[in-house]
Amino acid sequence: MEELTPRLRAVCDLRVAEVREACGRHEYDGEIQDLSPDGVRSGLARLEQARASGDILDDSHDEAHLTAFENLARVEFGDLELHRRNPLYHLGELDLACYDRDYAPQDQRAAARLAQLASWPRAVDNAIAALDQVSAPVATALLGPVRGLAAGIPDDADPQTRSAALAAHARIAAHLERTAATGVAQTALGTAGLTALMGSAEGIRLDLGRLAEQADAERDRLRERLAESCGRVDPGRPPLEVARELVRDHPDAAGVIDAARSWTTRAIEFTRERDLMPYNDGECLVGLAPPSRRWAMAMMSSNAPGEPEGPSWYHVTPPDESWPARETEEWLEVFSETTLPGITVHEVAPGHFSHGRALRQAPTTVRRVLHSMAFVEGWAHYAEELCVEEGFCSDDPRFAIGVWLEALVRVTRLACAIGVHTAGLTVQEGARRFETDTHIAGPPALFEAQRATFDPTYGRYTWGKLVIMDLRERARKDWGAGFTLRRFHTAMMDLGAPPLGLLDTVLERG
Repeated sequence: MEELTPRLRAVCDLRVAEVREACGRHEYDGEIQDLSPDGVRSGLARLEQARASGDILDDSHDEAHLTAFENLARVEFGDLELHRRNPLYHLGELDLACYDRDYAPQDQRAAARLAQLASWPRAVDNAIAALDQVSAPVATALLGPVRGLAAGIPDDADPQTRSAALAAHARIAAHLERTAATGVAQTALGTAGLTALMGSAEGIRLDLGRLAEQADAERDRLRERLAESCGRVDPGRPPLEVARELVRDHPDAAGVIDAARSWTTRAIEFTRERDLMPYNDGECLVGLAPPSRRWAMAMMSSNAPGEPEGPSWYHVTPPDESWPARETEEWLEVFSETTLPGITVHEVAPGHFSHGRALRQAPTTVRRVLHSMAFVEGWAHYAEELCVEEGFCSDDPRFAIGVWLEALVRVTRLACAIGVHTAGLTVQEGARRFETDTHIAGPPALFEAQRATFDPTYGRYTWGKLVIMDLRERARKDWGAGFTLRRFHTAMMDLGAPPLGLLDTVLERG
């Protein structure tokens, strides 16, 4: 594994859980990031000291890439102090599911898991010391994932370590329970805060009002595409009515994983046949999400760039067995024959799994280690519509319908995030918007609205997709007869997962 420069190490030290799992920097195995107020101040001081050392990267793109992540750290930990208001940062330090993948021998991973478990009391002390600005809606939204952490405690932990970890877990859960009951209702970052958070991460001077206008225009375009595709099924009925009927055709809870496996095979084969990506190797397994990850219905856990060759995991979350029948039915609609194919394209190929294979081949350390989440999610979301364009399941309109439905959910996330953090939109109002503008209802709609409170940049899916699609049109114009999808995608993959504001490098070097 490559040595990190002082600047890159200082950035990674402020993103321990992320770079350990997504980037494969397993020198952090068994460790926790000190997210106490004093610990974060020390981390920011080291960041500034490293920056002042004058260590400028030779490649101008990589220098801008690293600078964007330095700026992001200053905003999220310095200006906004998100470690004081968002338990999700601390959840990552307690999560033990990162040791499930086979990136190292089992005994090595087990030892790292136990070492991190032994640090739970200190991590919880840090969390309780820091989390003094959590709103009631954020605490409520994250109680489930926090409670689920206990299920990850290994059975072979020694009794003393296990007892201390359980006691620490009870303390952080109780802290959030009190906050959920008595905390303030205000969750908003404000216009300046959300603009700074999103813009710094992507190296962009962001106009949030303009982005909101683009979201509205994209919603209108998606409605038109949905109407066209639903017209192939039943032209005489409103599109969302047709779609809501289609999503009732789904596997039962026991069949969700098998269905995801089947679509995984088809998506990978299609991506290879169409020559859409520079790398089509690797193994993608499908299985149940770990308990601490079940706040997401589906997610990819990739074989990371810093790891030896190994499998990636496509995790899915069927409904809990304890749920009432109605809630179970509403959750299963996410895995319908209409929507699961598009979700799988997003998570697997040519989406996250394919991107993960390319990240392992990125030519510089900065590109392998620092990943823009707006690019990561924007790419996977772009991949869904790309598959419609390239004819995946072209004989069955349900695939395209599913893509448009999921895209409407993503664009509503962007509108909801802007509304919650800049315009006073409540979680309940956000849930109603999801029920009005998309096909989802009930617990999934409420969950989507709640997510805006603790994941304020979750509009990144649509934002990233729109930037990539605009870049593709410019590449078509600039490259003329030399344009191919393979060339365009390879040029992006060579940049790793770059901040959106740096994507013009594709045109300059592609």
